[in-house]
Amino acid sequence: MKSYPIAVIAGDGTGPEVIREAIKVLDAAGQRFNLKLNYSHYDLGGARYLRTKEALPDSVVEELSRFPAILLGAIGHPEVKPGILEKGILLRLRFELEQYINLRPVKLYDQRFCPLKDKQPEDIDFVVVRENNEGLYTGSGGFVFKGTANEIAIQESVNTRRGVERCLRFAFELARQRRGGQPWRGLKTEDLDAGKKSQLTLCGKTNVLTFAFDLWERAFHAVGQKDFEDVRRDYAHVDATTMWFVKNPEWFDVIVTDNMFGDIITDLGAMIQGGMGIAAGGNINPEGASMFEPIGGSAPKYTGQGVINPLAAICAGQMMLDFLGEHKAAQAIEAAVVKVTREKIKSLAAGKMGYTTSQVGDLVAQALQL
Repeated sequence: MKSYPIAVIAGDGTGPEVIREAIKVLDAAGQRFNLKLNYSHYDLGGARYLRTKEALPDSVVEELSRFPAILLGAIGHPEVKPGILEKGILLRLRFELEQYINLRPVKLYDQRFCPLKDKQPEDIDFVVVRENNEGLYTGSGGFVFKGTANEIAIQESVNTRRGVERCLRFAFELARQRRGGQPWRGLKTEDLDAGKKSQLTLCGKTNVLTFAFDLWERAFHAVGQKDFEDVRRDYAHVDATTMWFVKNPEWFDVIVTDNMFGDIITDLGAMIQGGMGIAAGGNINPEGASMFEPIGGSAPKYTGQGVINPLAAICAGQMMLDFLGEHKAAQAIEAAVVKVTREKIKSLAAGKMGYTTSQVGDLVAQALQL
């Protein structure tokens, strides 16, 4: 039996509720595929911060760096000023653990939940690769004359050739893998979709952000021409990308972009795949500790009511298994989520699913055994 140590940060609000269901499903997958996940739980989040005034101790960062994967519920507390937990926990872990890829699959499981007219599951199936360690999120900048009529605020986007290129290479490899090219992370070619040609779209703003995206565009073509001639390269301005997400999402395969644009377009991606209740993401260090989470946040107004949708957290667990190389178990979880979504769930919105949070977890775990 294979075993994996997994760090768990249930976090704030409804985070513990959805993590409970994700673990339920992961354990069911473990039983079916002879896997053992050994969970270590960490008390991090708003409640701990209010008690100790410390968001993330240095010793905990060191401990977390030794795990292959971290499962995160949600960070965000109504009594903690915005930015403290996000910067002190989420961004710190992403930066210090060098989780330089934010990976967001955008996949429609049931057309009933898509707000776009006449779009089917085959029309919405792409992945956004967001650079996760640079850009505007480094905190570079500052104030001059703060609090006066002459106040100046400067926020600088930091883009290095090293950071840009490693993100692009990950995205090129993923595009190749998705369409039947050379396997990535141990996937077998026969498991992949060989029916489409690989395509990678760079999303940027080369007509205005002429320094940052000049670097991105030059690196994009240099890397593609040198090592990925089998992957078709495409470019779209970020504003056009949002428009085409709505009008022609079937145009996209893999999209790569910087930190800020990736943050924005992935929320739109979540909406066209059915909403935050189904949207999961991964913060990836391909050689180190990576963190997987539902992207919807802590939703404190629903805490303790048993109405929050756990499918995004379950899908985060599925992504985690895939990252660990347990592809068959990951595929089985996704198939169970698809089955439950299509056959049981009335709505992906909190309180409208037709089942409680725990019951949805039970349904997915049961579907795994069929």
